[in-house]
Amino acid sequence: MTKHVPPVDQVTEFRNDILAGLKAPRKTISSKWLYDDVGSHLFEAITELDAYYPTRTELALLEKHARNFARLPGARGAMVELGSGSSRKTNLLLDAFPDLSVYMPVDISANHLKDAADRVRRAYPSLAVIPVAADFTQPLGKLPLLPELPVLVFFPGSTIGNFEKDEATLLLQSVREAMPDATMIVGVDRPKEEKVLLEAYDDPSGVTAAFNLNLLQRINRDLSGTFELKRFVHRAVWNASESRIEMHLESLADQSVQIGDAVIPFQEGETIHTENSHKYDAAAFAEIANRSGWRILDEHRDAQSWFSVYVLQAI
Repeated sequence: MTKHVPPVDQVTEFRNDILAGLKAPRKTISSKWLYDDVGSHLFEAITELDAYYPTRTELALLEKHARNFARLPGARGAMVELGSGSSRKTNLLLDAFPDLSVYMPVDISANHLKDAADRVRRAYPSLAVIPVAADFTQPLGKLPLLPELPVLVFFPGSTIGNFEKDEATLLLQSVREAMPDATMIVGVDRPKEEKVLLEAYDDPSGVTAAFNLNLLQRINRDLSGTFELKRFVHRAVWNASESRIEMHLESLADQSVQIGDAVIPFQEGETIHTENSHKYDAAAFAEIANRSGWRILDEHRDAQSWFSVYVLQAI
């Protein structure tokens, strides 16, 4: 197997982000860096866990309403997927959109993106598959789409919840500016019992812990870091005031870690905040959508109101 070597510019961005975050008064690292090749595969394993309700709940909603989605203009044009995640979700829509011309997955993980694109090409040989290796949290600019095609943006997995509210607004604005006439299908997780949430983000089998700790291993590998993984532990915390689950890596001792020439001190109990997962009720998400230039055409919820799939129209 050929070892994946990340591009030099991505390593530089990774280093700058990591050092800035770890030198901040409250240590933090952007959740986008969780998704290297290993992290992407671990996240796919998380989605298979019994405790992790979002994937199966969203899948059921997509399956139930796929025929409705097939009536959207972009279902007969180009589908742009932000984050080439679960092939089950992608295939479900592709099966329901027989007249789709172009599928464009956008993902920061080049190897994961290639695998996803290759799977789709094999399964749908008549479909034009155009993978774009990009950080969709940054301004997308003009994507290489045929201008006459209507566009449907697919943003599943409640990924929108990983961003601060202002960041989520800017992200949706960026998508609208890049694809000004698009419609959008977006998955949004909703507030629910704390016990359900904590079990979903801190599973007993330790897959989520391995996913979170892999970030330290990535720093060691790509940035010559000296993290000892056994001296950190995964923590999931429900922040009720912000309506979000937070993932942290907690230091188990006073210690120092080197990243290249930089020395990062940790106190026992100090954490690195690695991910947020905001849970939005209908009013909270509508506010974000409206502020970013989208209007809600439809909302589909499961019977327990645990998860929503929205259809948005750029305005």
